[in-house]
Amino acid sequence: MTKSQAKKYAQIGSLGTKRYNLMNDKEKKFSRKSAPQQSARMVENIFRCKWSLTVYQLLDEGIVRPGQMVRSVEGLSTKVLNECLRKNIEFGIIERLEFNEVPPRVEYLTTDFGKKFITILDQLKNLQMEMQQQPESAEEQKQDKL
Repeated sequence: MTKSQAKKYAQIGSLGTKRYNLMNDKEKKFSRKSAPQQSARMVENIFRCKWSLTVYQLLDEGIVRPGQMVRSVEGLSTKVLNECLRKNIEFGIIERLEFNEVPPRVEYLTTDFGKKFITILDQLKNLQMEMQQQPESAEEQKQDKL
């Protein structure tokens, strides 16, 4: 929209106003950097569920049955656990093993891809620990100089 059109719209009371259009002309447009869609969506969904990391820890400790998981973690309900497991199965981090037994038995295991993913999460955890230690060491250096 040109400036003359903006004046006209402002005079007749249309949605666009001169001030609004001048502000938009000055705005810079930046292209958005985006992560690969599938991996970004996976990480977002996993971190949205606060129990995913706990489930990975349980699987690492050998607790593979859903009932054991619910009993092992205070506050974790069967419904929430099933949603969490379903999401992780969807992304290929966990696999579900069903046994033809009576009563039915189900176990969950970490896939090879899931092990790689958990390794990346461990690296993030280590990075966080390093970041938490850095300010302390910087303060210690300042105090040593005094």
